[in-house]
Parts: sequence; structure tokens; C-alpha cells
Amino acid sequence: MSAVTPLHDPADGLEAAPPPSRDDHRERPLLEAVGLTKRFGSFTALDDVSLSLQAGEFHALLGENGAGKSTLVKCILGYYHPDAGGVILDGREQAIDNPRDARRLGIGMVYQHFTLVPAMTVLENLVMSRVDVPRLIDWKTERRALTEFLATMPLKVPLDTPVDRLSAGERQKTEILKQLYLGSRILVLDEPTSVLTPDEAREVLGFLRARASETGMAVLLITHKFAEVTAFCDRVTVLRRGAKVGEGRVADLSTTQMAAMMIGERELAAVPDRAAIARSVQPVLSLQNVRSGTAATRGSVAIDRLDVFAGEIVGIAGISGNGQKRLVDLFSGQEHPDSGTIRVKGEPYDASRRAAQALKVRCLPEEPLRNACVGRMSVSDNLAFRSFDRNAEGAPIRLLDKKRMRSEAERMIAAYSVKTQGPSAPIATLSGGNVQRAVLARELGGEADLLVAANPCFGLDFGAVADIRAQLIAARNRGTAVLLVSEDLDEIVALADRILVMFEGRIVFECAGGETADVREIGAHMAGHSAAETIGEIA
Repeated sequence: MSAVTPLHDPADGLEAAPPPSRDDHRERPLLEAVGLTKRFGSFTALDDVSLSLQAGEFHALLGENGAGKSTLVKCILGYYHPDAGGVILDGREQAIDNPRDARRLGIGMVYQHFTLVPAMTVLENLVMSRVDVPRLIDWKTERRALTEFLATMPLKVPLDTPVDRLSAGERQKTEILKQLYLGSRILVLDEPTSVLTPDEAREVLGFLRARASETGMAVLLITHKFAEVTAFCDRVTVLRRGAKVGEGRVADLSTTQMAAMMIGERELAAVPDRAAIARSVQPVLSLQNVRSGTAATRGSVAIDRLDVFAGEIVGIAGISGNGQKRLVDLFSGQEHPDSGTIRVKGEPYDASRRAAQALKVRCLPEEPLRNACVGRMSVSDNLAFRSFDRNAEGAPIRLLDKKRMRSEAERMIAAYSVKTQGPSAPIATLSGGNVQRAVLARELGGEADLLVAANPCFGLDFGAVADIRAQLIAARNRGTAVLLVSEDLDEIVALADRILVMFEGRIVFECAGGETADVREIGAHMAGHSAAETIGEIA
């Protein structure tokens, strides 16, 4: 029989596989989640979902935002108590009341955001993560045991370095080593490569793939990167709207089939073709000798030159913590340069509201609900932040024109496909993708000569990602200069006309975007060394 088992749903565009035959026998799974259901009031977040993990298996869990992936994992790890169903480990049903119970049973998780204590060393973090930490710790003995343990691991981290001095890649490796040190038999990975360079991602996933095969450890990988699924995973389970809609062997599924199961019959926004635009002599944005933050510290900025021209997308690639956040904050006014100049269309730019309006600078910050909205205010009010004190002709007004604000909000909601109960609904009630659409509608609602976008698609589902990317390309085609700051290298390569790599606050590399971009070379510079050095190390 076919190993591909999409469940019957006409929206999938796939036929249901026949029931398993008697010959399709497997040995008992290491872990089974059986019929898990979880409700929050009248909302069913997880609906009768079952999942099995075999010993030594690398299993992918796919689904859009809100599909139920996090709820499923939290039920398995004891963060949530399911309303129905249970978890079976080694053939016996287990009552997992809290994460500590899961830990004792050998179920561990590497979270999307770091859980290490920044001020403690790697040694201290690993020792203190144990359930059985003694009241009086013999650090000499613990150091010896950990040194011996790390000697058996290809992932290397410095034991005596405080975590806040580690690179993002070293922190992620420490998180993984912590789970192996704790003896995890089942390891859940939540977007583990989001802070890694391409080479680091291959190293980490390749190691865990081999580790699973050698020791019988089962790995459940939550990811949105199909390349990781096809390269490392044995089987895949797909969730949509809280239900399991398909499963199968990765070798028998195409990425198109997996995507179809994830999104159903919904059509994604088409990304416009890039218009050919002649480069102007003067850049729209120009940074020269800009310094911000304490020199040579994590997150500071030291940019000698950065130009963005009309009708181009310049992508800033880099691992989190290399100054990207402060760079974006310089344009939103949350940070200020200590020295150097920022010019827009040749004029000094101080990130004030007056300057942003006059020079037509727009900003789409990371986490827009927190950084670009007032959650308790209505969608209509939030959409009017750029224009509430101006009339239709742009002249100042003293009294708010609520009727015009609502009319403009309705227009933008329709134009940018913002799903909301209406213009009067608090913007905090919108999903992450719709908040992003709303802010983008506001920022591009009038004329924009410069758009600064930070991780615009982070955490969004397929549909929202397609919409946002289409809007960014459309803005570029209208002649807007776009500075795209993203930790998703695939996104940078797909959207950017030019790619700049930021490392320790500096621009250290530049290349063309698109199909000609060498991802390995970009990744090497993201890690702080050139591709030539990387090849030399391998040789």
C-alpha cells in the first residue's frame, strides 16, 4: 500500500489512502498521542488528534499558525491537560500532569526561544537543569562528568563561558546538548534552525538525525522549512485548524502535496514580477559612519555606509543579536545614533513623526502589535495613526474626523484583505497575520518613498506570508526603496535585489539577491568568517 495517508478532505486535493493491510505491521511505537482533544471555552484548539513516534525516527510536524501544533506538543509535555485522549509511552498510558513528569519520562523539548539563564555559564546551566540537583553541588565532579559527556558529542560549546556571551548558534547547541545530557528519549524541536546559519543548521540536524538512528531516540521536528523535512525526516504529520489532515512517509510526498494538506483549497496571493527600474543617481536612504550603542557589544551598530535606492529591496541578513534590532529602531525613533548621519532623499532624518511624514518614511517593525499598535484601540484608530491630524488634502486639522477615519479604515481593510469583525474591533483581537496586514496597510496607505520592514513574515502562516511578500514586491515596483531586515535567509534571497550581511553590528558582505545568491557564502559571513575560510576548515 502507499505509505502516504492524507485523511479524506476534499480541500486537500488528494485521495484518501486505502486502510492498512495485515502485512503493514510495525513494531510498537515509542510514544503515541491518542485522540487528543483540547478546548478553550467554546473554541476547539485540538480535535481528536493522534500521532505516533517510532524509536529512532525523525518525524516532522507541519501546519500553519493556529493549526494546533503547539497545543498538541503542550498536551504531550504536560503544560495542558487534554479534555479527551491520552499519551502512551512504551505501550503504557501515562498521566503527564506537568513538564516535570514529562522530564522524568524522558520527554524533552528545545523551544523556539532560549530557556538558558544568560548570566550563568554553560556548565552551571546544564547542571542546574537536572531534576535531581543536590543541595550541595560538587562542581569538580560535575565538571569532570560534563567534560566526558561533551567529549562524545560533535557539538562543541565552552563550559565556562556565560550564556550571554555565546553566539546564537552556540546557545542553540547548548539547548540541544542540555536535553541530551538530561537523557531525553523523545526530543521535540520547535523551529530549531531559526537562529542558525545554513551550515550550522545542517550540522545540528545531521547530528540529531544520526543520534536518533544510533540510540533509538525519537525526534519530533516542528518546522516551516520543507528543505529540512525532505533532507532529514522519515515521516510527517500535518495539522490544519486543530485536526490531523494527513500523514505519510516523506519519501512518498512532494512538497506540493505537503503544502496542499497544510492550506487546503485556499489560493495564495501571487507574487508580482519584478519591474525593471533604472537606478537613480541619489539613494533614497543613506547611512554614513553611523554608530549606536556601546561599541563592540552585542546588538550595537557600526555601519560605515549603507545605501538603498528607489525601486529596490535591500535585504539585511544576519543571525539574531548582531545589531539588526537597533538598526530598525533608528528608523522608528526608539534608538538614536551616537554619531554619523542618516539621510533620506538627501535630507537629515531624525526619526521624528514630523520627519517621517515629510520624507515619506514608513516602518513595519518586528512584533507590530507591541511596537506599532495600541492593542485596546480600534482597528480604525490604529490605521489612522499616520493621518488622524490631517484632512484629505493633507492640511492640519484640530478636530478628529471620525467618519473619514472609518471610511479610510474600511478601504484599507478591503485593499489589504484584513480579516476583522469590523473597523471598531480592538486591533488586539486580530490574528498575527492580520495585525501585520493592517500595519502594512497603514504604512503603505499613502505615498511611501522608504519602507523599513523587520522580520515581516515571522510566525505567520502561508497565506499571510504570501500576502506580505506580494505587498513588498508591489511597493518596490512602485518605486519605493525597501530595507528588509530578516533572520529568514530564504526570505532575504527570495525578495532582495541586493543582500548585505550584518555581523557584530557591521556590514561585512554584499551580493546580488535571487537565484545567483550563494547561500553558503552568505551563511559563512553570517557566522563571522568567509566561505574561503570555511572551505579551508573542511579541507
